[in-house]
Amino acid sequence: MLSAVMEDYIKAIYAIGGDGEERVSTSELADYLDVTSPTVSSMVKKLEERGLVDREEYKGVTLTEEGELVALEILRHHRLLEAFLTEQLDYDWADVHDEADRLEHHVSDELTDRIAEALGNPPVDPHGDPIPDADLSLPDAGETTRLAEAGEGERVVVRRIRHQGDEELRYLADAGIRPDIEVRVIDVAPFGMVTVETPGGEQSLPEEIARLIEVVPAAEADGVEA
Repeated sequence: MLSAVMEDYIKAIYAIGGDGEERVSTSELADYLDVTSPTVSSMVKKLEERGLVDREEYKGVTLTEEGELVALEILRHHRLLEAFLTEQLDYDWADVHDEADRLEHHVSDELTDRIAEALGNPPVDPHGDPIPDADLSLPDAGETTRLAEAGEGERVVVRRIRHQGDEELRYLADAGIRPDIEVRVIDVAPFGMVTVETPGGEQSLPEEIARLIEVVPAAEADGVEA
């Protein structure tokens, strides 16, 4: 059995490393988890001893195959809980992350499977993040780009909002930007602001926020809200 803290580290390595594909430094983990570097080093050593991470001095850590399976299991719990809270308990999509964080360590695989069945086995959570299936395989998400990279005049549909913190999610929710919404890029300023037209009006987003938003061309999207 892994502790909740260990699971948090595994999930963090997966998230920071681009879904587990890149090595993650001690300082990146420390910043992400709001802990000290010595604390990170101590926990990484424990995870390495359990065969869950591969650590290379001065290059950081990455998840082993076993570690990645643990990460996917945690994400299945977390993302299905977010979907359940949103769809069944009327939580706002921007407010479910912390609640799911608290619950993800305490739900069984059986309960998770029942939640998935009750929801119709959704492929994504309320933020557009892919939900691993019961075999811990991720659905094909297709190709996306970041909103910050879209050109002026381009119409795009939001597919995924990469979670960085509840403040960012609330900022986007207040701006009327969420998965499945179509927006038109009005202006890309040289100093880092991206202005878009949403169903609720114009919104100017800092580039660092626009980079959290994954989009596809509107012509390629089906069944979206205009």
